[in-house]
Amino acid sequence: MPTNEHIVASYEDELTELARSISEMGGLVEKAIANAADALVRNDAELALATVAADKKVDAMQKEIDEMAVSIIARRQPMASDLRLVIASIHVANDLERIGDMAKSTARRSTEIDGLAASTQFKNGMRHMADLALRQVKLALDAFASKDKDMAVEVVERDTEVDALYVSLFRELLTYMMEDPRNITMCTNLLFCGKNLERVGDHATNIAEQAYFMATGNTLTSDIEDIKREQIKS
Repeated sequence: MPTNEHIVASYEDELTELARSISEMGGLVEKAIANAADALVRNDAELALATVAADKKVDAMQKEIDEMAVSIIARRQPMASDLRLVIASIHVANDLERIGDMAKSTARRSTEIDGLAASTQFKNGMRHMADLALRQVKLALDAFASKDKDMAVEVVERDTEVDALYVSLFRELLTYMMEDPRNITMCTNLLFCGKNLERVGDHATNIAEQAYFMATGNTLTSDIEDIKREQIKS
């Protein structure tokens, strides 16, 4: 019969494995974003197809994490911070899967832009936006791994940078289409790519909110609202 120490050790191992799986999935997603951006900027069809194919591993990991988390809840009945970790992991895995989808969509779009006269200006804009989105994902995952509430707040506050860049890119592409209808196909694909990257930033914010929940047991939105109310009163 297993001793209590063995049972506790096994439980801790399961929680560690869950956290490790989130980290591994995050690494796959970060690579997918970087590769999709490279495929877009360099018109690299081979890299784009490889990025699309690699998304199957991301989908499989999300399913594995969900099953692992549900199993831990059913068998271990975790409490307090352990329960927050398990529940948050389910949400984070879902957001990572959606980020993987955004990267896959961007990679597919890049093959449709291949051969079109996408200007260096727009390619550089996409690269900058991808770099910002990737930075947000990395920071959010670091906040989740370290349960750092301050880092989580930073991710949420910096999301406006990605949004602002998308709006700027949207306006430039719209003007480009109006000036010459021959640009419509290329610009439409670039707009979809830009929107994908903007959505990556949104999902990074969701991950940061889960990191904050793990660290504090509170929702980031409600805490920010409380702070604002206190500021108004003072």
